[in-house]
Amino acid sequence: MVNKQKNVDKEKVTLLSKVTYFMPKLIKLIISGGISFFCLMLLIDMSIGYLVKDRIYTNIEDLPYREYALVLGTAKYYPSGSPNLYYKYRLDATQQVYDNDKVSYFLMSGDNSTAYYNEPKVMTSDLQKLGVPNTLIKQDYAGYNTLDSIVRADKVFDLSPFTIISQRFHCERALFIAKFYDIDAICFVAQYPEEHYKVRIREFFARTAMLINLIIGVQPTTLEESKITEL
Repeated sequence: MVNKQKNVDKEKVTLLSKVTYFMPKLIKLIISGGISFFCLMLLIDMSIGYLVKDRIYTNIEDLPYREYALVLGTAKYYPSGSPNLYYKYRLDATQQVYDNDKVSYFLMSGDNSTAYYNEPKVMTSDLQKLGVPNTLIKQDYAGYNTLDSIVRADKVFDLSPFTIISQRFHCERALFIAKFYDIDAICFVAQYPEEHYKVRIREFFARTAMLINLIIGVQPTTLEESKITEL
């Protein structure tokens, strides 16, 4: 019985020594892998911007004419109730494009997954208030994400070629999706709100997720005709 207990104690000591030996190596491997993955994400982030830089316009005078503009949707207000400047500046850019005769028609693409949330409807209403006639505006109520908006603009609404309107970071991801699907698109950059760093950090991760989705063949949520969801 004593010998058996000694063997058990010896096995415990042996196991503990192995854990003590391999643990630092495991931690080092995890840290090394994390650093490598972060560097890969950084490379992806920078590469996406570089690969589409020739499709981005910041000066309205340099922007070529396209029949349609695709305005990427976002919420007008944050959950806190404060105004969303990304929304405001996208509509300002849309008005600028209209006033300078750079497009003839607009497609407002956004989320209308429930009757209580309708980005295209709100954007359309506010764009009309800025002087754009309703007859020049269409809505895509199934633009649940950037991939949906870009692919549906081409496949469902047959807009290609078209001009995308959003902030630069969003333009770059949208244009990369368009490039992947061989869609002819350019982008007019809306003003970026000052000191909004969290959104750009989120974009850093969104680009890696986007690339993975494209590689594994994730498709748009739906390619059916756009239908409004109402009560």
